[in-house]
Amino acid sequence: MMLGASLAAIAMAATATPAQAQDAPATPAVPADADAAPQGDIIITGSRIQRRDADTVGPLLTITAADIAKSGTSSVGDLLQKLPSAGVSLNSNGTQGTSYGASSINLRYLGGGEGSGNRVLVLVNGHRWVDAVGQRGFRDFVDLNTIPMGMIDGIEVLKDGASAIYGADAIAGVVNIKTIQPFDGIRASGKMGTTDKGDGAEYSAILNVGKRFGRASIILSGSYFQSTAIRTDARALTTTSLVPVTAPGTSPAGLYILPGLANNAYFGTAAGFASSASPIALNGANTLYGAGALADNSFHVASLPGDFYNTQAQGIYSTGPSKRYGIYGRFDYEISDNLKFKIEGLYNDRKSDQLFSPVLLDIGGTAGTVRGFAIPNNQPFNPFGTANGVPAANALTFAANTAWRVRKVMTDVGNRDNIQDVQTWRIAAGFDGSFRLFGNRWHWDAFASYAKDYISSRALNGINYDNLFLALGNPATCAANAGCVPVNLFGPMTAQQAAYIRATTIESNFTQLWNATVNATGTLFTLPAGDVALAVGYEYRRNQGTDRPDAIANAAPTYLDASLYAKTTAQTRTATTGSYDLHEFYGELSIPLLKDSPVGKALDVSLAGRYSRYSTVGGKATFKGGVGYRPIAGVLLRGTYAQGFRAPSILELYQGSRQTSFQGTDPCNGGATANSAKPGCAGVPAGYNQINYNLNGLIPGVISGNRNLKPETSDSISAGIALTPARGLSLTVDYYNIKIKNAIAAQSATQILNLCALRAGVFCDLVKRDASTGAVINLLQGSQNLNSIKTDGVDATLRYEFPTSVGRFAAVVDASYLGSFRTVSPDPTSSGTIVDNRAGKGDQPRSTYPRWKGQTSLSWDGEAANAVLRARYIGPSTDVANAVKDNRTKSVTYVDAEVGFNVADGRYRFGIGANNLFDTQPPASYANAPINYDIYTYDARGRFLYARFSVKM
Repeated sequence: MMLGASLAAIAMAATATPAQAQDAPATPAVPADADAAPQGDIIITGSRIQRRDADTVGPLLTITAADIAKSGTSSVGDLLQKLPSAGVSLNSNGTQGTSYGASSINLRYLGGGEGSGNRVLVLVNGHRWVDAVGQRGFRDFVDLNTIPMGMIDGIEVLKDGASAIYGADAIAGVVNIKTIQPFDGIRASGKMGTTDKGDGAEYSAILNVGKRFGRASIILSGSYFQSTAIRTDARALTTTSLVPVTAPGTSPAGLYILPGLANNAYFGTAAGFASSASPIALNGANTLYGAGALADNSFHVASLPGDFYNTQAQGIYSTGPSKRYGIYGRFDYEISDNLKFKIEGLYNDRKSDQLFSPVLLDIGGTAGTVRGFAIPNNQPFNPFGTANGVPAANALTFAANTAWRVRKVMTDVGNRDNIQDVQTWRIAAGFDGSFRLFGNRWHWDAFASYAKDYISSRALNGINYDNLFLALGNPATCAANAGCVPVNLFGPMTAQQAAYIRATTIESNFTQLWNATVNATGTLFTLPAGDVALAVGYEYRRNQGTDRPDAIANAAPTYLDASLYAKTTAQTRTATTGSYDLHEFYGELSIPLLKDSPVGKALDVSLAGRYSRYSTVGGKATFKGGVGYRPIAGVLLRGTYAQGFRAPSILELYQGSRQTSFQGTDPCNGGATANSAKPGCAGVPAGYNQINYNLNGLIPGVISGNRNLKPETSDSISAGIALTPARGLSLTVDYYNIKIKNAIAAQSATQILNLCALRAGVFCDLVKRDASTGAVINLLQGSQNLNSIKTDGVDATLRYEFPTSVGRFAAVVDASYLGSFRTVSPDPTSSGTIVDNRAGKGDQPRSTYPRWKGQTSLSWDGEAANAVLRARYIGPSTDVANAVKDNRTKSVTYVDAEVGFNVADGRYRFGIGANNLFDTQPPASYANAPINYDIYTYDARGRFLYARFSVKM
């Protein structure tokens, strides 16, 4: 699809690789309990073939239950997002992002949207999980916070394309979460902690009960988690935006442009008083204006620094509070020696909350963001009107056809507050067994599940423009409308006034997943080097999403221009529903070619293929091949080639147009004269600065789906070496190269603004500016098929474990290097392309791509005690050019430590620890103002102290 057509559409729409050495766990694991250890053949992520061990699997990171317990984290997302191979991912950080309490994993930075993980396949026990929901519509990735921690026994991360084995979405890799297996007894654990500043507290508890009786077993698991908020004004970095204020902005004292008040003989005002060049403000937010000719004395010409108001320091959340509880149950029954049945169910509830600054009101007649309002001279709270004792001949009317403007932080209405309640249900059942074929034992399984993710959300303390219009207008009209209360915009409001114009938005959306699979695996025949194994299977899946926005917020305004404005300050969107279904068939073959031969210790080949048929985009076949060669003992050479396929998601296809506020820096700041080399800035007034408009300079815009999207395909190549030169010592180095063709992506707001500024013409079709102020009043963003996304890099892991007389020591170093990350799109003004290489850059909001990331750990396990020291490194990147700091985002290193104790042969375990031991704060980033750091890459929490315990009975 050509970019020009895409821009027009948006505007109209408003692997199985042999391996001996695996990547090491994040921290070395203690041995699993014997009664919980899997017996016989097992399935390893990256292959559908059952094996006796994991020696034939490719680059795989294994995280055990012990690793999770020692990690110092309380969620799957927090744990996975620390991996060096993880890119920007949604997390718990608060008001400047789009997570709304959700958590994602984005491997290789390949997520299709901001923090999205839609090119990573998340499985639970090898099966699909339902897509996420959000405050402003459903999502197209898995929310890791919908998976209770208590049900998790371990995690495997395959850092390799696997569409041929697992189906679509496995372009960047696969995360397989393994659940607890049948056991006898009670297992309980708890953790509590807080920052050394006394905020951001966390409390979590898990209770698992298991019982095996005869041929049956049952597991019940309960999980609870709660966290408290961290405010932006509780950390120096997030208290004040890095972007300097160049003119007085919005505050509770208001900012008023009132034609007719300048050089007014009755009020005795000076020339220019309350003009667009010299707006006025109240002398104080709670100032009561004087009567008659004294009214203007309560106002002054606004100026800096006296009228600077910092909305970042008004009690808003840097990290919002969250509460989760989940219940998981599983029943297993062995019907016969060759037939087993299981059924499992889950319910999870998550409540989260983000607190924002109050509404930054900006209304007027022919000026302001929302226009068409009028304040007559007899409005009860017009300081310059008859109700305040001004003679009718001298009273001022602020008509809808004049350029008056009022900007005010609506503290009387209250801080905006977004609240989510997400409920997840899942029920699944399956049979598995064995049979004889070709003289060998084969295994089969059949599985079916239904899951639903549902959110009900509320957005509190918005403004109802219809009610405000009536409350500011003709008193007779207001009196004729039931409940109408005249409102004071020129001083403090009463509770009754605030209640009348207050708007609460109530919305919901949900996703559903129907999934069924049938698999069989076994040995076809035996070669001199070993068994030739085959796995075949079929999968059916139906995904559906429905979005139900607030009917009032999305209704047309009664009194304002419905083609331009909404009924409330809530960001509107179109109600939508969409679904697709697909049928898939796959086959996988493992062929050992050499074993203990003169030319090498072993040579193994793996082949896999899958055919997927979508109801939306048709059919596609994908292939994967891998080879592993061991020339000598302790040396493994491995490589894979994998094709990938991803159909457009329901979100990308059917998302209704919705309003939003983008984070970004306007390249036209300073005006046309100051940016003479940027043709797209023509007409922007001198001194213009986007921070003085909308919400703290955030850019208003619209996001929409695109039903003309085509599926994307990918080619992935990996090559590596694994060395095990001595017992307990291993080194793996793997190179990866991934190219996605027809990549489904949306350009960021910063990219759209820069293309418009630098190239003008068709590139400015997606950017609408106010003709008088130059402010961006609407930016259109939507998914499109780009030419390609290309990335390559290197992963390396070094591990050494050794026993001593005082215990066992283990050291792990895990590093990732990002060589390139190029987005290539067609240039609609020529036959060429536009290439954006993100590797090493951090000059766009919430999009930091450091070249180097790594983590390391040193642990000791003794008979009755243990300790671990962890470090995580995020390398430097660029920042947007600015006059406040250099154009570089510095590297950071986070250090964690924990000490644990075992009592009564390990039945009772206690631990104390500190995450971010040295209280390292995120590097300052001008591109991420006003929060001033990339919330999807760094953590502003600071030093976090905790204690944990566990018991087994």
